[in-house]
Amino acid sequence: MLLAIDTSTGTSVAVVDRDGVVLAEHGTDDTMRHAEVVGGFIRDALADARVRASDLAGVAGGMGPGPFTGLRVGIAAAHAFALGAGRPFLPVVSHDAIAHAWYASGGSGPLQVVTDARRRESAVSDYDGLDGDGLPLRGAPPRLEPRDAVPEPRGIRFDARTVSAGALGSLAVLAQAAGRLPLAVDEPLYLRAPDVTPSSAPKRVLG
Repeated sequence: MLLAIDTSTGTSVAVVDRDGVVLAEHGTDDTMRHAEVVGGFIRDALADARVRASDLAGVAGGMGPGPFTGLRVGIAAAHAFALGAGRPFLPVVSHDAIAHAWYASGGSGPLQVVTDARRRESAVSDYDGLDGDGLPLRGAPPRLEPRDAVPEPRGIRFDARTVSAGALGSLAVLAQAAGRLPLAVDEPLYLRAPDVTPSSAPKRVLG
């Protein structure tokens, strides 16, 4: 079983079994309260699934793309839980989870996944279907586009308001069974630099 956490849009936490079946999921599309709700969602998802930390095989974390402030909350929570439970952290691109769920529901052909990146921009990823293991084939890496000028897709455009942690965990289970983990590097996909960066010049301290 896996615990899955994603805060690239709203906040979603789920527990999935070894077959990728979602046993419990809690979430909200609120994009401002990730830190306030993620701990409670983890507690409730584990309780609803009747799963203890020691029962888990790993913790899947959504790596974005997503805004800096919200995305780092989920990644930090997933890392901390994995460390505390002594289980591996499994990074997954959040858009990949959306694409996999769309194809698994019967979709076919080229797909464009679009999520809100704020500041009048959208995060966009393109997919060409599923590979031989049933994992999404990304035709182009995630990128930022002006919200009102996202290029026309070759196939279907899918605007996702939230990312399901259940879909994220199910994709991680599938990749694990195929021997394809990790699915992503352990680095957040912010797509834009944070507003505040450390100064390169040391400041004098006057006593």
